[in-house]
Amino acid sequence: MNIRRRIFFLISVTFAFSCKNDKKDMIEPIAPIAKKIVKELVKHEDVRIDNYYWLNDRDNEEVIEYLNKENAYYNTLTKHTKGFQEELFTEMKSRIKEDDSSVPYKNNGYWYVTRFETGKEYPIYARHKESLDAPEEIMFNGNVMAEGHDYFKIGGISISPDNNLAIFGVDTVSRRQYILRIKNLNTGEVYSDKIEDTTGGAVWANDNKTIFYTKKDSITLRSDKIYKHKIGTATEEDSLIFHEKDDTYGAAVYKTKSKKYIAIISYSTLTTEIQILNANDPDGKFTIFSPRVRGVEYSISHYEDSFYVLTNKDKALNFKLMKVKEGATFSENWEEFIPHRENVLLEDIDIFKDYYVLSERENGLNTLKIVRWDATDAYYLPFNSETYTCYVGTNPDYDTNIFRYGYNSMTTPSSVIDFNMDTKEKTIKKEQEVLGGEFKKENYTSKRVWATARDGVKVPMSIVYHKDTEINKDTPVLQYAYGSYGSTIDPYFSTIRLSLLDRGFVYVIAHVRGGEYLGRQWYEDGKLLKKKNTFTDFVDCSKFLIENNYTSAEHLYAMGGSAGGLLMGVVVNIAPELYNGVIASVPFVDVITTMLDDSIPLTTGEYDEWGNPNEKEYYEYMKSYSPYDMVVEQEYPNMLVITGLHDSQVQYFEPAKWVAKLREYKKDDNILVFDINMEAGHGGASGRFESLREVTKEYAFILDLEGKIPLSQKK
Repeated sequence: MNIRRRIFFLISVTFAFSCKNDKKDMIEPIAPIAKKIVKELVKHEDVRIDNYYWLNDRDNEEVIEYLNKENAYYNTLTKHTKGFQEELFTEMKSRIKEDDSSVPYKNNGYWYVTRFETGKEYPIYARHKESLDAPEEIMFNGNVMAEGHDYFKIGGISISPDNNLAIFGVDTVSRRQYILRIKNLNTGEVYSDKIEDTTGGAVWANDNKTIFYTKKDSITLRSDKIYKHKIGTATEEDSLIFHEKDDTYGAAVYKTKSKKYIAIISYSTLTTEIQILNANDPDGKFTIFSPRVRGVEYSISHYEDSFYVLTNKDKALNFKLMKVKEGATFSENWEEFIPHRENVLLEDIDIFKDYYVLSERENGLNTLKIVRWDATDAYYLPFNSETYTCYVGTNPDYDTNIFRYGYNSMTTPSSVIDFNMDTKEKTIKKEQEVLGGEFKKENYTSKRVWATARDGVKVPMSIVYHKDTEINKDTPVLQYAYGSYGSTIDPYFSTIRLSLLDRGFVYVIAHVRGGEYLGRQWYEDGKLLKKKNTFTDFVDCSKFLIENNYTSAEHLYAMGGSAGGLLMGVVVNIAPELYNGVIASVPFVDVITTMLDDSIPLTTGEYDEWGNPNEKEYYEYMKSYSPYDMVVEQEYPNMLVITGLHDSQVQYFEPAKWVAKLREYKKDDNILVFDINMEAGHGGASGRFESLREVTKEYAFILDLEGKIPLSQKK
C-alpha cells in the first residue's frame, strides 16, 4: 500500500491537508474519501456490492457536501494551471468573430438571421420582411432573456403560417425540460400561456391558432404525450392527442416540408411508426401511415400526391427509398424508388419542386447527389479530401433551384454554400472566419489511416496536425471517439482545437464500431452483444498509433463524453498502460444499475442499444464491461472526470460513484480529479463563450501532463 493510500485510511475526515516533509515543506492536498455504506444489488441470483450507492440522492446535504469537496480538491490540484486556462480562454475566444451572424435564409416572406453581439453570450434571433434591406425585427434577445439565470437556453422557435406569432421553449435548469411560451411578434407581448415539461418545440396547424406539442414524463423525461393547444384557451384544457404507452418508445411531432401534413412519430432504437393529419384540418383524427413492425424503421417526405419513404424494410440494412400514394400508405403498397445498396448508406432525402437531394455515405465519406424529378439529370457534388464533412443546410423553401449545404474539413473552416441546381454554379455565402491573422490552411496536414483490429477488421482514423510537428514516439496525441447509437463523428474543423495543434499535439478521431461511419453494419457490430468491439477498436487504434511511431504510451491521451465516457471507463480498465491521461466527460459508467432502473431518464428506450439486463444474457455481458463494476486494484492513468449536477442523460452520481471507487482501488499516485458543474447538465455551460472555459480545463489538464505549460504561467 503506497503512502497516499495509508494516509487515506488513517484520517477520519473526507477532506484534509497533510504536510509533506521535504526541503520546501510543500503542502499536498489529499483527495476526498467518500464514506462506504454497503448496498447489495441482487439480480439473476448475482450479488453486486455498491458501497457508494448513497451518492444517488441529490437532495442529501451530505452528497452535495461531498461533491463540493471534490470540486475543492480539483481546484486545489489544478490551481497552478488557472493562469494558463485564462490564456487559453483568451486565445480561443480571440479566434471567434464576436459580432457574428448566420447566413440569412428566406421562409414564407421573411429573411431569418441569428446573430451575436460583441461581448455577449447568447444569440439574437431576428428577421427582415421580404428584403434584407428591410428594418430588422428582433424576435428574441437571448442576452436579455438570460438575465438572472445561471443557465439559459432557448429552443424550438416556430413561426405561425401568417408570420404573426412564435412558439418558443426556455430551459433554465439544463435538464432539457422546456417551458413553452407564445409571443406576438407584432406587439411584442408574451402571452400568459405556459406549458411545462415539454421538449421545447411545437408545430402549427395551418389555421394559425392550433399548435401540437410534445410533453415529457416529469420523472423519466421520456417524450411520451402529444397535446393540442388552441391559442386563447387555458392550457389546462389542452387535448391529449396521443400517448405512447410503450416505455421503450419516445414520441415527437413535426410538419412536412410541403406544409400539408402534421406527423406524429413513435420511435425506438429499432422501430418507428408514424401517424399523419392534414394540417388544414387540425381537429381531425390522425391516421396511421404504416403500423409498427419490430425492427422496421421508416421516415417520410411528402411530394405532390405521394410520400417517399426511407426505410430498412425487408432487411435493407443500409436503407432504401420507397414511394407510395396518398391515401394508401401501408407498407404493402410501397414501391421501390431507390434500391438498397450493400456499400452505400442512404441517410436522407431533401425534396424540392424540381429536384431531390440524397445524402449518402460510402466508405465513410459523405456524398450529396442531386437528381431531377424528370430524370433528365443526376450528379454528385465533387469533394476531394478524405477528412471532410458535408451536410445539408437550411432549406425551408420548396419552390427554389437553390440548394444550401455546408462543408468543412479538419484543415478547412466551415463554409455555407448555395448551389444552383440548374446552372451547377456555387456561391460561397460565408466561410468561417478564424481571427487573429495566424491561421493558414496550408499550415496543417490531415489524412486518414486504417488500423487493424484484433478480429482483422480495418478501423479508420482521421488525423490532423500542424505541418511543423515532428511525428515520432515523443509526439503528444489526443485520441477521441464516441462509438454508440449509430452516431457518426465526422472529421470536422475546430478553431478551438488549434490551441492543441499549435502546441505540437496530433488530434485523432477513431471511427470505431458503434457509429455508422462505414455504414449500418458498422453500427450493428458495435451494439448489444457486440458492444465490446467499440472498446477493443479504440484500444487497437491506440496500439496502431504507438506501433507506427505516431506517439508512445507516455504521450498518448484519450477523451470521450457520455457514451464516449463509457468507452473511456472501459479503456482505463482493460488497457490503462497505453495512456498517460484520460478525460471522461459526463461518462455513462454504471451501466447495469442504470439500465435496471426504469425510473431514470432514457433507460427503457435504450434496451435495443445496450440490451435489457432483466434478461440474464444481457446482464452478464454488461457486467463483463461495465466500468464501475470492473474497477480493480491496478494502476490507472492520470484522469479528469467531468459531470453536471443537473444532467438528465447521464446522472451525476454515475461518475461520482466511479471516482469514489477508483480512489479506493487504484494503486498509483497518478492524478484523479473530478470537476462537477453544480449549475449545468449534460451539455455543460449554456453561454457561447462560457462553454470555452470547460474546454480550457480539459486542454490545460493534458498540456500540463505533457509539460507544455510554461513555468511563467504556472500560478
